[in-house]
Amino acid sequence: MNRLHQLAINDEGFVFDPTTGESFTTNPTGLTILQGLRAQKSPSQIVEDLCADFEVQPEDAERDINDFIDVLRTHKLI
Repeated sequence: MNRLHQLAINDEGFVFDPTTGESFTTNPTGLTILQGLRAQKSPSQIVEDLCADFEVQPEDAERDINDFIDVLRTHKLI
């Protein structure tokens, strides 16, 4: 079950999971990825967002997305 839509996320990257009561912060890159995933964007669309917002290469953006998704899976958020 995808719990991303249950998370409360503010513009500074503070994330609260009301299911568990846990909270964490994420950097601007992670925030962009979270927002993209919640909006059901494809990985390639999120890569475009990261490249435009942070002036990174597509390969770096793809790696960041994959790493972040692994973290979300570890915490059973997706």
